[in-house]
Amino acid sequence: MTLTFTVSDEVRAIAPGFSHLAVEARGLVNGPSDARSAALLDGAARRLTERLEGRAPHEDPRIAAWREVYTAFGAKPSRTRNSAEALARRALAEGGLPRINLLVDAYNAISVAHLVPVGGEDTDHIEGGMRLIRATGDEPFPTVAGGEEAVERPEPGEVVWCDDEGVTCRRWNWRQGVRTRLTEESVNAVFLLEGLAPMPHGELDAAGAELAVALERLSPGARITVHPPR
Repeated sequence: MTLTFTVSDEVRAIAPGFSHLAVEARGLVNGPSDARSAALLDGAARRLTERLEGRAPHEDPRIAAWREVYTAFGAKPSRTRNSAEALARRALAEGGLPRINLLVDAYNAISVAHLVPVGGEDTDHIEGGMRLIRATGDEPFPTVAGGEEAVERPEPGEVVWCDDEGVTCRRWNWRQGVRTRLTEESVNAVFLLEGLAPMPHGELDAAGAELAVALERLSPGARITVHPPR
C-alpha cells in the first residue's frame, strides 16, 4: 500500500489500545444506492438490534470506550458522537440508515454491524500520507456550512486525521471533510476501520474481511487488499 498511516505519540498517550485496519481498493465502480447496498444496510441494522438486546448504543462497551477517549481530548461525546455511535442511533431510529451511494452504504453497514468506526477516503484526492494527530488549531478543514463551501479550523488539541493539505476528518472520526469523501465518481479508495479495547484485533480483522467481500460483490474486478491491524 503506497498510502501510509501514522499515529502520533500524543494520540497514543490518550488511547494506548488504539488500532486501525486499512482496506485498499482500486478499480471500484461506485454509483447510486440500490437494492444490493440497501440489503447490506438493512442486514446491519438487524444485527445491531440483536447485539444490543434493547440497550442504547452508548451502553455497549465498544461505544463506551470511544466516549472515554473523546472526553480525554476535550470533546463532548454526547454532543459530537463518534461515527459508529451516530450511525447506530440512526439505524435504530424510525427513519433508519441513510442511503448515500454504493461504497458509503457498504462501509456504513460494516460500521453498524460491528459497532466500529469506519471511514472511506478517495485516494486520488489525498495528498501525502495520512496522520492521526492532536491539532494545533491552524489546520484547514474544507467543509460545507449552510449550503456554502467553508473552511473551518479544529480546536487546539483536537484529535484529527490529516494529510499534507489539511484535515480530512475532525474529532477523530466525527465529521469527514468534503475533499476526500467518496463520490459516485470515485474509483480508488481506502477504508479505515478503527478499534479500541475491549475490541480484539480478531474482530477488527473480521470486520475488514467482511467489508472486502462486500466491495468485491459491488465492484467485480476491483483489486482489494486488506492490511492487518496496527
